[in-house]
Amino acid sequence: MIKTASRIADIEEYYFSKKLAEVRALDKPEDPVINLGIGSPDLPPTDKTIRALVQVAEQKGSHGYQSYKGIPSLRKSIADQYERVYNVTLDPESMILPLMGSKEGIMHISMAFLNDGDEALVPDPGYPTYASATKLAGGMVRPYSMKESQGWGIDIDSLSQQDLSRVKIMWVNFPHMPTGRVASGDELQALVDLARENEFLIVNDNPYSLILNDTPLSILSCNGAVDVAMELNSLSKSHNMAGWRIGWVAGGRHHIEAVLKVKSNMDSGMFLGLQQAAVEALKSDDLWNKNLNATYRRRKLLALRILDALDCAYAVQQSGLFVWAKVADHVDDVETWVDRLLYEARVFITPGFVFGKEGKRYVRISLCASEELLREALSRIEGWKLQNVVPVNKMTVA
Repeated sequence: MIKTASRIADIEEYYFSKKLAEVRALDKPEDPVINLGIGSPDLPPTDKTIRALVQVAEQKGSHGYQSYKGIPSLRKSIADQYERVYNVTLDPESMILPLMGSKEGIMHISMAFLNDGDEALVPDPGYPTYASATKLAGGMVRPYSMKESQGWGIDIDSLSQQDLSRVKIMWVNFPHMPTGRVASGDELQALVDLARENEFLIVNDNPYSLILNDTPLSILSCNGAVDVAMELNSLSKSHNMAGWRIGWVAGGRHHIEAVLKVKSNMDSGMFLGLQQAAVEALKSDDLWNKNLNATYRRRKLLALRILDALDCAYAVQQSGLFVWAKVADHVDDVETWVDRLLYEARVFITPGFVFGKEGKRYVRISLCASEELLREALSRIEGWKLQNVVPVNKMTVA
């Protein structure tokens, strides 16, 4: 057995990588599992987007290596969206770098800016990849708590009083996953000011800004942001293209050049057909987006009914593709309770401990399931509750 590298000693396989394999093993045609755990949109992108991919794939000469920086028309389309949606002007040539999904950008940014021992401020609760990428790049994870008692916001006053001299990167994610919290322009400005004062890079992961959110914001709209901030974004959630792996990072020229040094040594560019399809997707009009959000609003109402049936507490005003809720006090062990739902009711929801210690009493439901499936999940859970006359905290997983 060859000894593995020490850098992965504290890295665990991504929770969903393991859990979804378990869910698939349980899923039987005669007794299917309803998966409300992962935010993988079940709806398609626009017809024009799909046609653009097919048309390019059928053309000779489309299948070779592409530029590491992406085709100019894609960068221009991203810049146009930032101007239209966020009122932010970006130079397509120097301030935008297309990525194979924004997730790879988390690793590229960590590799580009973290030296051994540098600290990265990571939200708790938050996307687990921020911590994993920090560790893989040799950095030290420094969690900052986001609490329900503080409206799931960042306690900037508390951070400003701490010694941040070893911090190199601060990861933020607004609209926030998993809590659905939306930051105001003033909050984002305060975070940029904190980064400028303490000379660290702040990165906003921003894939949910167009989902159930009437006030989409970019951290790059803040005064002075270009000197200290970068922003990740993608088409995965907003345009139903999660499996297409199309994202980007935006920011100042020097920061983009640093990330490009890493990226150009890690891949050989994105398939031309995907890039042309992304250009078409970014042309989607406001009506398409409104119709998509109307679908998610209907689904959200059903998700809230599921949470009511589970005796969970939640805030109605949440953005993004999920609903975040607190589990009832009579449930002793949330992970065991979630597993019981999976094994007995055949419904999978995500336990909040996945996102950090501040999430251990919470669960997350995805809106990436049809209304029919959500109604069926509600029916199963209501039936499951009726069958269980013994309190849920006294029972064990089958």
